[in-house]
Amino acid sequence: MVMTNMAGQRTVFFISDRTGITAEMLGNSLLTQFEDVQFQRVTIPFVDTPEKIDEAVRQVNVTAEAQGRRPIVVSSVVSETMSETIRRDANALTLDLFQIFIQPLEAELGSKSSHAAGRSHGISNSHEYFARMEAINFAQAHDDGAATRELGKAQVILVGVSRCGKTPTTLYLALQFGVKAANFPLTPDDFADRVLPRSVLPFKDKLFGLTIAPERLHEIRQERRRGSAYAALDNCRYEVREAEQLMNREGIPMIDTTSKSIEEIAATILHRAKLARHIY
Repeated sequence: MVMTNMAGQRTVFFISDRTGITAEMLGNSLLTQFEDVQFQRVTIPFVDTPEKIDEAVRQVNVTAEAQGRRPIVVSSVVSETMSETIRRDANALTLDLFQIFIQPLEAELGSKSSHAAGRSHGISNSHEYFARMEAINFAQAHDDGAATRELGKAQVILVGVSRCGKTPTTLYLALQFGVKAANFPLTPDDFADRVLPRSVLPFKDKLFGLTIAPERLHEIRQERRRGSAYAALDNCRYEVREAEQLMNREGIPMIDTTSKSIEEIAATILHRAKLARHIY
């Protein structure tokens, strides 16, 4: 059978009884497999009463009528009754995440699920929650070498030239995995001395390097300080070359961030640095 592309733009609704994060994460992972389709995404969170379910269904059906084609609904509504209402009344292709996965798990485990909303992104464990907040505060306090006190408490210290992705990566590691991550810049002074910054030398076993293509670094720096020597392509080439040579001499593991997402960079660091992977 030949599949015809009902191309153009398709509207996707992420409907959740809580934040919508679970539906968005899994749903977007599925949608990225369809590169020839443009998706308009609509998230409707906190749909936790029959009245809100009816309003969400109405919004889906209005869209279906206006566009002349069914939207796609990715639902993470836990309540069996409310999720059934979506499947029955919405003029849409409905992907019900909990019904797809919970029923087989119940059968396999011989146990009924609690069907309690908010378990995945609520504060179910106050110790873990505050540990994550502490990691975020740590990342902010130790951003770009701003503080060197308590660097020994860091689980990983990212090093690399300015604007290679150190700050967003440390924050993502803290927010998503509760990892205490610091970052420290490598500067022309370090290249002249041909040694690592003195502040991070005692923690060499915690260092992880980020590098980037000079051309991409030039583009990023131009957005920040257009026309400056700092952003000049020749300077970017010099800094990247010297930083890579320094990290190679010191045996620091390194990853090229040029074409990688923050998620991929973080996952690589967790794996290669053998850090405990806590999911929140």
